[in-house]
Amino acid sequence: MKAAIFRELEQPLTVEEVEIDQPGPREVLIRTVASGVCHSDLHCLHGTLPTKTPAVLGHEPAGIVEAVGSEVTALKPGDHVIACTSIYCGNCTQCLLGRPHLCVGRADCQRRRDERPRLSQKGVRLNQFADLGAFAEMMLLHERAVLKIADDIPLDRAALLGCAVTTGVGAALNTAQVAPGSTVAVFGAGGVGISVIQGARIAGARQIIAVDIRESKLEIAKHFGATDAINGAQVDAVREIKRLSDGGVEYSFDAIGNPRVLEQCVYCLAPRGLATLVGAIPPDQKVEFKSGHLFVEKRIQGCYMGSNRFHLDMPKYLDLYRQGRLNLDDMISRRGRLQDVNEAFRAMEAGEVTRTVLTFN
Repeated sequence: MKAAIFRELEQPLTVEEVEIDQPGPREVLIRTVASGVCHSDLHCLHGTLPTKTPAVLGHEPAGIVEAVGSEVTALKPGDHVIACTSIYCGNCTQCLLGRPHLCVGRADCQRRRDERPRLSQKGVRLNQFADLGAFAEMMLLHERAVLKIADDIPLDRAALLGCAVTTGVGAALNTAQVAPGSTVAVFGAGGVGISVIQGARIAGARQIIAVDIRESKLEIAKHFGATDAINGAQVDAVREIKRLSDGGVEYSFDAIGNPRVLEQCVYCLAPRGLATLVGAIPPDQKVEFKSGHLFVEKRIQGCYMGSNRFHLDMPKYLDLYRQGRLNLDDMISRRGRLQDVNEAFRAMEAGEVTRTVLTFN
């Protein structure tokens, strides 16, 4: 099969022939139908998200089951599925506390180093980024990374639930728990930011302020539910948010992953407001903000993958899609094939897309 391989920092992915193993007892072999292109994959290329090479990137996939292992009972060949990096062991403290997205025992869902690799090329192990490796014609995954969905959901739309929608909508509904009638500011109107906006709208926020530095993205944000839009390159975003919200918002989200933006998220809050970091700031970077904001009980928190419980949340999100309350169709602003993956990264960095989805034969 063909896969897009990441070998060196700042170098294009190369589409090459690779080998994929047969499913182990609790594994599932999937024919990839669609995969979204996420900023986290781009972080790997730039080295801000350390990744073992050679690796197959991609972590926002949907596909069709080709074969299952001997102990798999919830899936069968022909099933339409989505996959998510939030695999879980089911036994660690975080899993038992109902926080499987923070599982610390995911090694239980991986093959050991002394076992045959799931992916290889001429005997050399290929790493699966996020335990998925979706930029490939086939995926071999642990069953806990996979969820069966109804056949009536288009797989290119369903793929978005693997990361962007799960992260953004979940940040609003699960992590921050946006309250009905509240005020919200979202910094960044890319795929994740648009998903946060949709989550806040679904939660019943009365005011959703989108902040970006591109007018085109601000128009898109309004389409998805933003009530106000601010161009951060033209005005003081914090001052404008406070003016529009009569003193500050109750919830703010950094959907970019930038220390300066996270500062603004804190500064634009009303007293007792909550700032949530959704984007991926490189782990060694420090964030600073003026301590006086803590005196009025402002709070700041992280968010990993929308605090999701994958097998519980995804069916709810798909119902919202069927009801027309979660717009997946318009999030796909560009489509391509596997060989277009590097162009998809370029378009993402240039701010030309909300989401690019790669489709496979």
